[in-house]
Amino acid sequence: MNLQILPLAATMMMGPQIMCAIILVTAEHAVRVSLAFLVGVAAAATTGVAVARGAFALLGNSISLDTASGTGSAGTAIQVGLVAVLLAIAVKNYVRRKTTEPPKWLGKLMGADPWKALTTGFLVILLMPSDIFVLLTVGANLKQSDARLIAALPFIGATLVIAALPLLGLLLFRERAERAMPRVREWMTSHGWLINIATCLIFIALIL
Repeated sequence: MNLQILPLAATMMMGPQIMCAIILVTAEHAVRVSLAFLVGVAAAATTGVAVARGAFALLGNSISLDTASGTGSAGTAIQVGLVAVLLAIAVKNYVRRKTTEPPKWLGKLMGADPWKALTTGFLVILLMPSDIFVLLTVGANLKQSDARLIAALPFIGATLVIAALPLLGLLLFRERAERAMPRVREWMTSHGWLINIATCLIFIALIL
């Protein structure tokens, strides 16, 4: 797998994804629910990459997302389309920055049990448009490299490490983290639009 794919792991967790992880470390039984969330993230990332790899295997060589290879116009059209969609999302987030509110389901995570944390980790990866784009990109890269799913383990591992940062902070800096995490959560809740724009711009840069 192309090592240039690894930075996409950071994109996977930007936005509501990392906000979920931060909220869970401020919840009751923080370690238990955070570990369940990480299991969900790992399962979703693995499943998403496997499905994307299988889909591109069925398509064969008819679509390529590698601009350097110069293979076909379909891959170029997909890239241009993705950039246009991401730019539109970034502009939308900026225009609505003063009125946009965080999803209501994020607030409910404070009382999450391990099962809810696990399902949230699974769904927040597989249902986010930005993560779907990332998983498709990784799947296409695996197909172009003629690599098996095991080659995506560094990407899946990097995603999991980023998702685990709030929990690691809590375990390493218990008292400081307990004081800091609620403030971080509040900042990210009020600046979600900025995080979404940053996610779009990072992904556009990686595509181009």
